Amino acid sequence: MSDTPDTSARGAPPWRAGTLLALLAVIGVGLLAAVHQLTHERIDEQQRRVVLERLGQVFPMDRYDNDLLQDVIHFSAPGTLGHDRPVRVFRARRGGEPAGVIMEVIAPDGYNGDIVLLLGIDNDGTVTGARVIRHRETPGLGDPIEARRSDWIDRFRGRSLGDPPRDGWAVRKDGGAFDQFTGATITPRAVVGAIARSLDAFEAHRDTLFEKESEHDIEQ
Repeated sequence: MSDTPDTSARGAPPWRAGTLLALLAVIGVGLLAAVHQLTHERIDEQQRRVVLERLGQVFPMDRYDNDLLQDVIHFSAPGTLGHDRPVRVFRARRGGEPAGVIMEVIAPDGYNGDIVLLLGIDNDGTVTGARVIRHRETPGLGDPIEARRSDWIDRFRGRSLGDPPRDGWAVRKDGGAFDQFTGATITPRAVVGAIARSLDAFEAHRDTLFEKESEHDIEQ
């Protein structure tokens, strides 16, 4: 019989198993990090597309050449907007010169609370488009403010503080130029008032809106 130890049945040294586990852990973490990075980039890009598409509904893309999502400020004007909350303003420029803005408008006096809109305003003060992006108005009564429900919101396009005159920025029931809805006056009244106040704010602060440093905020 040989005196040489038989190692054929023994397992690998413990340090090898530990090294293998550590290597697998490193590989796993690396794969997770890579997947997370790819996913994060895709989510960011998708978010950019969604926001730009929404902004394009109220301000034509051919009127500006800057990155709207990198030219954003928060703006407060309680005296004209009718509330003290800051609103986001996307600033459109063409050739470095102001082309207009897209304001996130808040109508605080909706029937069931805040109505939030995006409002495009050309640099001459003309509305380029409006869209309601959030509300809690009564279905069937207040929801015609949504573009998918009716064309009512499109009637603001091309209007300005001179068309109609400022005292005409009200619903017809209040002596203004804009229709209300059958059985619902509070909702359209709130939207008309908020748009008019936003035009007031733009008129009063047009220059300072473009002077403030960008805040680079693309959340929507």
